[in-house]
Amino acid sequence: MTVPPSLRFSHVGLFCTRLEPLVDFYTRHMGFVITDRGRLPHAELCFLSRDPAEHHQLVLVTGRPEGLADRILNQISFRVDSLAELKAFYAALPLDLVSDIDPVNHGISWSLYFRDPEGNRLEVFTDTDWYIEQPIKEVVDLTQDEATILAKTHAYCMGQPGFRPMADWRRDIAAKINERLEQQGRGTGKGIKP
Repeated sequence: MTVPPSLRFSHVGLFCTRLEPLVDFYTRHMGFVITDRGRLPHAELCFLSRDPAEHHQLVLVTGRPEGLADRILNQISFRVDSLAELKAFYAALPLDLVSDIDPVNHGISWSLYFRDPEGNRLEVFTDTDWYIEQPIKEVVDLTQDEATILAKTHAYCMGQPGFRPMADWRRDIAAKINERLEQQGRGTGKGIKP
């Protein structure tokens, strides 16, 4: 399999036993802001970032049992530059080496989740042009042509809470991050750019 040249590390998902103390730690002591939070049937999630170009750099996910040290990492995530690259990655995935293949439309991104040969969960994804409140998890068929996937995703997003262009969301998060930096007396006067 050929690795797409634009594959870049993006974010980490951590399983946690108690969500609120970790949210407090990462926002109060590490300077992150909450960009989204919500619940899926199996877990509660909180998305955090210090960069308006990244919807989240850290996602905290409930589900780590007390005293169980081996269920900490939820996923390792890599970004590709386009839907075309994601589709190419999906088509070249070595089915004999990976498991639990799960192509997902999050509204803000298209993601391909799978497990490596030792069971570590990986995500390869690319952004869409839209923001909707998270978490969202819908199935996407990455064998469809790009125009079809784009049209279906846009139609889906238009009916979801918070729908707006991602550029507008990034501008608002940049303002929120700058406000936090100013409150902490660490503002540079230059500000974070969306």
